[in-house]
Amino acid sequence: MATRIAPDSQQAIATARFIRMSATKARQVVDLIRDRHVDDARRVLQFTERAASTTVAKVLESAIANAEHNGGLAADELVVARAWVDEGPTLRRFRPRALGRATRIRKRTCHISVVVGRPQDRPEPGEAAIAAKQTRRRVRKDSGAEKEKAAAASGTSEATETKKKTTRKKTTAKKTTSKKTSAKKTTAKKTTAKKSTAKKTTKKRKEGDG
Repeated sequence: MATRIAPDSQQAIATARFIRMSATKARQVVDLIRDRHVDDARRVLQFTERAASTTVAKVLESAIANAEHNGGLAADELVVARAWVDEGPTLRRFRPRALGRATRIRKRTCHISVVVGRPQDRPEPGEAAIAAKQTRRRVRKDSGAEKEKAAAASGTSEATETKKKTTRKKTTAKKTTSKKTSAKKTTAKKTTAKKSTAKKTTKKRKEGDG
């Protein structure tokens, strides 16, 4: 993000550097006031129960004062155009612990920046962004048509595979029926052979008794 504002632009910036606070905690407050009117941003910071709200409110008031004094802008027309938080240097300290050990303590700092300006001065999406959106839509449409074609082709292939599977099932069914008939024939032959042997044995017994 730029830290300077062009002199001909209807904007003003204020920055607070080396704030003894982590950038993550300060960003949570800065995100609440971005793209809001100045009065609305003041109310939000007033009722926000976070430690960073007081510092961000001071930076906002400084930016408004810069816009009024340096740019000659009316405070009622100002909007928070941009707001960001950069990470500053980390102070490293040590704390003694058990058994002669020492643990590191990180005391983080951050830089808070707020830019206020008129609503019409906020950047709008240019022709390049619009063209990029149109190309993305075209690519999505083309990809959707290709997916439909692939789905249709896969549907035909699945139909052919199902036909092949049904024919295979029919052939396997015929084979199983033929096996069953052959098994029945073999069992019938065995039973007839047993009957014939039983008849022969009865005949021999009768002859022996006579």
